[in-house]
Amino acid sequence: MAENREDAVRTAPGLRLASEGPGEVPPYVPADEADLPRDRNQAILEAAKQVGAVLKRGGHLFALAGSVAVHAHGGSGNLQHDVDFCVRPEDAGPVAATLRDAGLTVYTPPEDWLIKATCFGQDVDVIFELAHRPVSEEMLRRAEELPVESVRMPVLAPTDLLTGLIAAFSEHHCDFGAVLPIARAMREKVDWEQVRRDCGDAPMPAAFFFLLERLNVIRPARGRELP
Repeated sequence: MAENREDAVRTAPGLRLASEGPGEVPPYVPADEADLPRDRNQAILEAAKQVGAVLKRGGHLFALAGSVAVHAHGGSGNLQHDVDFCVRPEDAGPVAATLRDAGLTVYTPPEDWLIKATCFGQDVDVIFELAHRPVSEEMLRRAEELPVESVRMPVLAPTDLLTGLIAAFSEHHCDFGAVLPIARAMREKVDWEQVRRDCGDAPMPAAFFFLLERLNVIRPARGRELP
């Protein structure tokens, strides 16, 4: 589907490693991109814009996800460590080819639910499975076209965004602190009853809903009042 990361680093032209010495560009950044602003949030936004524009030109069905999607919906501008896009499982190969043809480094990580690319020195995750569920065409069709600075692109709907984040909670991954500010910022745009239905009765999502209720971020579930 995509080239091996080590092979990509060895063969892609114009790439240098940060370990080569003081003042070198960060890992996997093409030399002609060294003039970009080093502010991490701005670099992530630039990567999102670039990849979004490439996918639009390629005619792919996709949607922006993750912290940049939250930002596009009016949430925090303090972005996380990468850029996330969602595509259908059957589109992962063609999307990888489109990104590679655009000059980006594309590789397959050990995880079997995404492919990765690098753009402007930033990691780009192209996800085809959210919280152990394949990304569906229906989810992508619900995406809203919003501007990411100067580039308009489809962005996951708020309800789908929160469902993906909360449904992913488990005994091995349960960072309520990262998702709580997102839930606060987007609470008026989310169909919380739908999120509850989609998450089922899994214990970690249920604990997070209880926390949101106690903090008055969301109302208690129908038929139940807080103590």
